[in-house]
Amino acid sequence: MEVILSHDVANLGKAGEVVKVKDGFARNYLIPRQVAMAATKENLKNAAKVKAKAVELYEVKRKAAEAEAEKLGKISCTITVEVNDQEKLYGAVSETDILNALEQEGFKAGRHDLVLEKPVSELGIFEIGVKLHPDVTGKFRLWVTKK
Repeated sequence: MEVILSHDVANLGKAGEVVKVKDGFARNYLIPRQVAMAATKENLKNAAKVKAKAVELYEVKRKAAEAEAEKLGKISCTITVEVNDQEKLYGAVSETDILNALEQEGFKAGRHDLVLEKPVSELGIFEIGVKLHPDVTGKFRLWVTKK
């Protein structure tokens, strides 16, 4: 069955796209939740409007995320940790610690939004990424110092 998506659906498509799905998935999940509508001639005409609106909304959100990334680039957080005699950390700096330090600077993010290339397990200065939008990732500096 072909349906027109009215909202973005992960692993399926974006709003306004015509996708082919199994009949049961469309009838039992997508259409009752108003996530999609049947691909009739009339609905296909309206799909262009829905897609244009979705593209416009996507661009607005992307621009807002770029402004947010610019603010995030000015943030610098410090985390103090205990170290041993060779100045090695006992473990690693957790995502929760990073998020708490970021929240103290006035920026709120979710755990899944953090982009860590590798665990922070030593003293120093690190660039930490935060996914703000599918196309925009902001970065801030994280200073890890000893107590």
